[in-house]
Parts: sequence; C-alpha cells; structure tokens
Amino acid sequence: LTLTGKVLAVGGIREKMVAARRAGLTKVVLPEDNRKDWEELPQFVKRGIAPTFVSSYEQVFDVAFPSKTASPPTHSSSSTAAAAAV
Repeated sequence: LTLTGKVLAVGGIREKMVAARRAGLTKVVLPEDNRKDWEELPQFVKRGIAPTFVSSYEQVFDVAFPSKTASPPTHSSSSTAAAAAV
C-alpha cells in the first residue's frame, strides 16, 4: 500500500493461499496486479477461497467494512465500563 492509497503486488501468493486454507479462511483480498498469480494456482489450492481483487485503499476499506449501516459489535457492560474509565 503506497502513501497515495495504491495497492501494490505482493509475492508468495501460493504460500499465502495455502496458509489461508489452513487457517480456514474463505475470503481473501488480493492486489489486482496479482490476478495472474491467482489464475495460475492449481485448483486444489484455490478451492473454497473467494478472492476479491483491489487496486486502491478505498476498495480494501469497502471490503473490510462492507456497510456503515451494519450493527456495531455489542460489548458486555463490564468492557464498556472499563473503556469509559480509560
């Protein structure tokens, strides 16, 4: 990610996808410049993983936080009180 918000290509896509599968991830965000690397992966590596290709920080943000109207996470009263005390 550059200071201007451009998402740059990364290396080791195969290894990252193998790690994602082991961790149980079903969705990943990848740089648009790595689309060719994704397409060259064997099907058994890609199976069960849905990629989203992005080229700017705004796209990453939209994927990470899909809706501003979604309910905020609920906090227990003790954690809210602790946060208020800080």
